Amino acid sequence: MKYIMKRDGRIVNFDESKIYNAILKAQKSTINEDMEMVNRISNDVLSKLNDMFVDNPVNVETVQDLIEKSLIAYGEAEVAKSYILYRAERTRIRESNTRLMKSIHDITFKDSKDNDVKRENANIDGNTAMGTMLKYGSETSKQFYLTHLINPAFSTAHLNGDIHIHDLDFYSLTMTCCQIDLIKLFAGGFSTGNGFLREPNDIRSYASLACIAIQANQNDQHGGQSIPNFDYAMALGVRKTFKKFFRNNLIKILGVFIDVNKNDIEELINSIENKNIILKINNQEFYKTIENELIIKYPNLSINNILNKVIQFTMVEIREATYQAMEALIHNLNTMHSRAGAQVPFSSLNYGTDTSDEGRMVIDCLLDATIKGLGNGETPIFPIQIFKVKEGVNYNKNDINYDLFKKAIYTSGKRLFPNFSFLDAPYNKQYYKEGDYNSEVAYMGCRTRVVSNVDKSKEIVSGRGNLSFTSINLPRLAIKNKDIKQFYIELDRIMELVKNQLLERFEIQCTKKVYNFPFLMGQGVWLDSDKLNYDDNVRDVLKHGTLTIGFIGLAETLKVLTGFHHGEKEDSQKLGLEIISHMRTMCDEYTEKYNLNFSLIATPAEGLSGRFVKMDKKEYGIIEGVTDREYYTNSFHIPVYYKISIFDKIRKEAPYNALTNGGHITYVEVDGDISKNTDAFEKIIRFMHDEGIGYGSVNHPIDRDPICGFNGIINNTCPKCGRAEESIPFERIRRITGYLVGSLDRFNNAKKAEVANRVKHWSKDEN
Repeated sequence: MKYIMKRDGRIVNFDESKIYNAILKAQKSTINEDMEMVNRISNDVLSKLNDMFVDNPVNVETVQDLIEKSLIAYGEAEVAKSYILYRAERTRIRESNTRLMKSIHDITFKDSKDNDVKRENANIDGNTAMGTMLKYGSETSKQFYLTHLINPAFSTAHLNGDIHIHDLDFYSLTMTCCQIDLIKLFAGGFSTGNGFLREPNDIRSYASLACIAIQANQNDQHGGQSIPNFDYAMALGVRKTFKKFFRNNLIKILGVFIDVNKNDIEELINSIENKNIILKINNQEFYKTIENELIIKYPNLSINNILNKVIQFTMVEIREATYQAMEALIHNLNTMHSRAGAQVPFSSLNYGTDTSDEGRMVIDCLLDATIKGLGNGETPIFPIQIFKVKEGVNYNKNDINYDLFKKAIYTSGKRLFPNFSFLDAPYNKQYYKEGDYNSEVAYMGCRTRVVSNVDKSKEIVSGRGNLSFTSINLPRLAIKNKDIKQFYIELDRIMELVKNQLLERFEIQCTKKVYNFPFLMGQGVWLDSDKLNYDDNVRDVLKHGTLTIGFIGLAETLKVLTGFHHGEKEDSQKLGLEIISHMRTMCDEYTEKYNLNFSLIATPAEGLSGRFVKMDKKEYGIIEGVTDREYYTNSFHIPVYYKISIFDKIRKEAPYNALTNGGHITYVEVDGDISKNTDAFEKIIRFMHDEGIGYGSVNHPIDRDPICGFNGIINNTCPKCGRAEESIPFERIRRITGYLVGSLDRFNNAKKAEVANRVKHWSKDEN
């Protein structure tokens, strides 16, 4: 035999010594050294190769197979085992390098619209220099963890598509997400690592520092950053600003008539507040008290008229300042970057339950700024806004914040946000304490929910988040195990595997120190981290987070097992609830056994829905209703292609909300401009509330013409200016898993100039 075929197809001269060396290396790894055996088996393999392949080249795999067979035939079991393990390890490393090089090639040379690697995270532009650099690091990190760190059983399950380890590139680095208590953070000021920031004393500073806090925490974690008490926190900034404006206006207007000592006015206001009569919007007790004091001090002035003017001017100024702060916040969260300038932070704001005048003003202005949109009227992608619905606060017509609930509905109809969370859902209501924002269940990003705790004294929302989560490919389990009994056996096995993988990752996370998270832990953002020293490890506080098991494709799973998904047949719905209940029960058992917060999440699919089905289609072929589309249905959702009434969809999905304590969301789709029919929108939201949905939203198309600025629904031509798309496309915003994405084209300079000129021309026509 003269030639051998390499794995890449190249034909090279056959080198006999490589067979000898391979057997020798395997033999040396065993206890006994036997050179005679090495020569004997080497000669045996060469003899067989010469007999089988006289003139034709043999491939590498055939040679290795012959070595294994000869070792076993001669009774060299230990040497054979050593050789097989060596061969498997080389294969694993080689395949890892191949995957890595393919990923790097795709990042470098393939256009993003055809590149799954670049499009994996919709919040990173893989075409930019920093975005590309981030993806290089991400793909390299993933391959390192899969080949060198993660238990092979877990990495194999991930690579095979049985499970999906989310945020794999951060496996040993950090945790997923956190709910940030801005009230606690701002008290006394905080540091971002590059300098200390004083406690804010103005609503503009409050809004700016909220963005900075989100950005700083984004650099310590790989997931989303949520503010669970946004209205409560910003209300403090409004109150401080109102006091400043009131004081200045009082000094100015009094100064028109008399010489005023600024210090005297400040001392007067402070003396009243020291009696626990606080200067805040519409506090009639304060107004009356200061009026009486001023009458005594300045008996010859018309204090009542002066005070009315002061209040009038101050109300105008505070409203304008609050609106400007909320507008700036929205602009900042859509433009400021973290992670080497490659990513806008994943930000979420929960609000709606602060009934103070200041808190109400914050939300009113935030909704106004959201309606207005970004600089050219674009729909803001961030922050995700979540309006907390609660009976007695904003749900009923006589509730004090009902007007904000109505405005939130209109705003969502215009801009897709806010979404709606329901504090009256039984599994949320059990934690609720009136007036305590830490007991109001908040949601993060597209669905994450963290509230229950093995430490019952710390069942709060602030300072906590998800540590990591891994999702199970449910449809594959059904395809491989159509018998229900066998399906459950396999589901239990996979659940155990994922649980063990989460525990492995948890142990790695626990080795980290406070200094690895200079903001999250160093500034006391994470619950109880303020009790740790700089070089302490974080194990004692990570227990407050959640270890989460997810799933995808319940609809396709039921299609395999019953012939119908849960939207089609009640029997399928019954089985679907049994499956998810079984998974939740196992999570609860893990919580009890390990004294850690295991939870079940309705996985946000994103790129995962396509990854799983692509692999299963290749393995099992086209299965009608299962692998015949480009995606698996998100978590427990009823498929979008199935025609079902809005209310039936809500009714069927509601029980799954209750089971998925790690997070969930229920969407419904509507056609047309829902902002023009707020009564219908409210009817949907109220039905969600009454059926026990935990977190829900209404999806509808949002389009924009960048030329004339029209916002609404655009089919083939713009309803406002009548133009077709031509070379400048319409902007189309759609919701993906809870986040918004859009077809906002990045024009070249010539197209940008054309847009600018046509916008200018249109503005003149409008005037």
